[in-house]
Amino acid sequence: MPHVVAVSRDGTHRFSKVPTEAITLIEGIGVLGDAHAGTLVQHRYSARRDPNQPNLRQVHLIQSELFDQAREQGYELGPGDLGENVLTAGIDLLTLPEGTLLDLGGPVVRLTGLRNPCVLINRFRPGLLKVVLARADGTPMGRAVPDEPRPDAPAVIRRAGVMSVVERGGEVVPGAPVTVTLPDGPHVAMEPV
Repeated sequence: MPHVVAVSRDGTHRFSKVPTEAITLIEGIGVLGDAHAGTLVQHRYSARRDPNQPNLRQVHLIQSELFDQAREQGYELGPGDLGENVLTAGIDLLTLPEGTLLDLGGPVVRLTGLRNPCVLINRFRPGLLKVVLARADGTPMGRAVPDEPRPDAPAVIRRAGVMSVVERGGEVVPGAPVTVTLPDGPHVAMEPV
């Protein structure tokens, strides 16, 4: 059964977030007390490019199965380590279409896109980027994808989680069930945001 494993937040712009007993989601804003909360973009790189764009990265979710894959490659990760607000289990977040609604035991988020892994992952744990970023042919990538990828290069597979916006606020706690509602078709695959 899909469920929430852990929740995290951090009031400052650091790579990792601090695990906590509960987080409060605010409709249209994000996680109460988190540095990425707001109606306009809060991600530092994106805000430098255009501070007036809407915040499509209010809540970051990662599936705990990624931590199992990382462990197999020698990387021990815990809740909040990769900057996620919600760690889930039993659901393949990466294959869901854009616009999918996730009910997190009352609060609801709408998926907006994939997290685009960056060099900060390697700064956190040297070599970890290759766990969350690979070419479609299976070749691990040890460095971030340029903003303008080559059209002749194999597609990039991003495994660092998904981003979302809050559709209905409320408290999210570990153990809460996750219910998936797919958008009306045709479904659109998520792109990095």
